[in-house]
Amino acid sequence: MDSTKEKERHMSDKLFGLAGLGLDDLENMNIYGQDKKEEKAAAEAQKIEEKDLIFDKTFTCPVCGEDFPAKIMKTGKARLLSTDQDLRAKYEGIDAVKYDVILCPHCGYAALNRYFNSLNKVYIKLIKENISSKVQLHTYDDDIYSYEEAIERYKLCLANAVVKRAHASEKAYICLKSGWLMRGYQEHLEESGDTDMARLREVKTMEETYLKNAYTGFTEALQTEGFPMCGMDEITVEFLIAVLAARFQKYDVASRMVATILTSPSANARTKDKARELKDQILEELKNQKK
Repeated sequence: MDSTKEKERHMSDKLFGLAGLGLDDLENMNIYGQDKKEEKAAAEAQKIEEKDLIFDKTFTCPVCGEDFPAKIMKTGKARLLSTDQDLRAKYEGIDAVKYDVILCPHCGYAALNRYFNSLNKVYIKLIKENISSKVQLHTYDDDIYSYEEAIERYKLCLANAVVKRAHASEKAYICLKSGWLMRGYQEHLEESGDTDMARLREVKTMEETYLKNAYTGFTEALQTEGFPMCGMDEITVEFLIAVLAARFQKYDVASRMVATILTSPSANARTKDKARELKDQILEELKNQKK
C-alpha cells in the first residue's frame, strides 16, 4: 500500500506519458518545485549590476584642453525605485549620485555634469592657479566608482566651485548631492553589515553638514538668482528649502515655503499634496516639542 501511494505521489508531479509523443527526455521533469536551482540561477542572472548601468564617456577639459574618460550612468537604463522627501532619487542596482561629478585627471578640474563646460576665462585662470598647480590626485582602477572615490570627486567639485566663485545655487546643489551621497554611503555600509559605529556616525554627521550648507545656499539663491535653478523651477526649489528647513527645525521658514506652494496657481496637484504632507509633519513635530 505504502509503495503504491508513494508511486502515485511520485507520478503526480511528473510529466509521464510523453515518450509516445517524442518527448521522453521530459518525462521525469517535476511539475512543481522541480526547477528550484534553475530558478535561483535565473534570478541571480537577472540581478542588475552597477557596472552594467554605466559607460565611459569622453570629455574635453575646458581648463587644460585634455581629453579623458569619465563614468556616466546610462540614461533610462536604471529603474527608479523611490524618491526621498528632499528629492534624492533611488534606483535599482546603482546610486546615481556617484556618477554626476566629472573630474579631469590631468588638472583636477571637477564639476557637476550640468556645469562642466560653463567656464569663462576668469574661472579657468582661478582654477589653474588654485587647483591645478597644487592638486595631487589619487588613481582608481575599479569598474565602478566606490563611495570613497565618489566622495573624493565631490570634495574636488566643491573646492573648484568655491575657487571659481560659483553662484550660491551651484554650490548649494553640490552640497545637496554630497549629502545624498553620504546617505547612500550609510545605507551601503548598513546593508553590508558594517559595525564600525564611529564611521557610521561620521558619515551621518557629514550628511547633516552638507545638507545644512545646501539649505543656506538655496535660501540665498532664492533671493538673488533667477529660474530655472539647477534645472529646478521655483516651486521645486521652494519645496526643497521647506524640507531642509523642517529637517533643521526652522519651522517658520518651512511653514512660509509650504504656504507659498499651497497658494501658488503654478504648483501642480502632486507638489501640493507633498506640501500638505510636510505641513502635517511640521505640525506634529511642533506638537511633540510642547509635550
